[in-house]
Amino acid sequence: MDPRTFCTTDRSVSPPHPSTSQDEKIPNKLVQFWRRGYQLLGFQKGYNFSFFIIFAGAIVGFSLARLSYLNISGSTSSSYANGASPGEWYWYSHSIHRIGITIHLATILPAGLLMVWQFIPVIRYKFLMAHRINGYLLVILVIISNVGALMIARRAFGGSLSTQAGVGVLVIISTVSIALAYYNIKRLQIDQHRAWMLRAMFYLGTIVTMRLIMILSALISSKMSNYNTTMTCGELLSILDTSQKVNAFYPSCGQPGATPATLAIVQAKFGSQPEQIASALRLSFGMALWMALFLHATGVEIYLGLTPRENNRLRLVSYERQLERGLSPAGSAGLTSDGWGDGEPWQPLREVTEK
Repeated sequence: MDPRTFCTTDRSVSPPHPSTSQDEKIPNKLVQFWRRGYQLLGFQKGYNFSFFIIFAGAIVGFSLARLSYLNISGSTSSSYANGASPGEWYWYSHSIHRIGITIHLATILPAGLLMVWQFIPVIRYKFLMAHRINGYLLVILVIISNVGALMIARRAFGGSLSTQAGVGVLVIISTVSIALAYYNIKRLQIDQHRAWMLRAMFYLGTIVTMRLIMILSALISSKMSNYNTTMTCGELLSILDTSQKVNAFYPSCGQPGATPATLAIVQAKFGSQPEQIASALRLSFGMALWMALFLHATGVEIYLGLTPRENNRLRLVSYERQLERGLSPAGSAGLTSDGWGDGEPWQPLREVTEK
């Protein structure tokens, strides 16, 4: 694995020249300060910097807020055992699920803090080796975290089929996107490397949006008072602490022959008893995951469709690098529609103009 090839640009590739915009015509100190700030980081368009602040800020904030979860079984209130949704620790405290949650948290949280640096242009232009090394670390961390996610999917917020399917799809598309991004950069197809890395990171950001949707859905469903889920008596005992409370609220757990695996119906009511809060979150988790995944998958394709100039610029950079390396066909040596599909053969604009 040659680290010199894992990047979105080469050292000889300079950032695009800023174009004249209306901001330059407005003698506004606030606008000038804003432009000076994002150009210092290498951004050439204000909207790109705005998107970066929103999405990178959300990922970093979420990762920082969950760093205390690395203390998996600690006694502090901020540990995963005490901070997770009620009932989750019942399953994650032992066996393969304990291993899975440890692997997942120990890798995805650092990945969330590292990934934002990949999208700061000045790092790619002036600190290329740091960009490459960070890229390799990200690939390794995300792939390992995906393994951990698969290990805990069966018990994540109840582990319904919709939840397991959503986790599986998220693992597949993020892993495939990273693999395609890696293949394209090895072939110096920088435009496609950018596209697939953006897709991978947007997919992984689903977890942040999903949390918002899940909580909102739990609040709404609680107002309707006619939603329920099932929980095992063992889970209920881990939440309510004493068998007297469990048997009083859920008589099925106190019947002769009842075991920790016996199921009890729990009303979904957010903001009430802890087991009812857990029920509301479980009810919403699978739906929230699929909805967030749809929003992120659609959003990144819209963004890629609205930035054709950057794609064309990087396609030309790819063409030059592939010519130097002797890769053929130059400009389409990676995964491109004209190389692998029925797209029109790509040619650099200057050659088309000469013809």
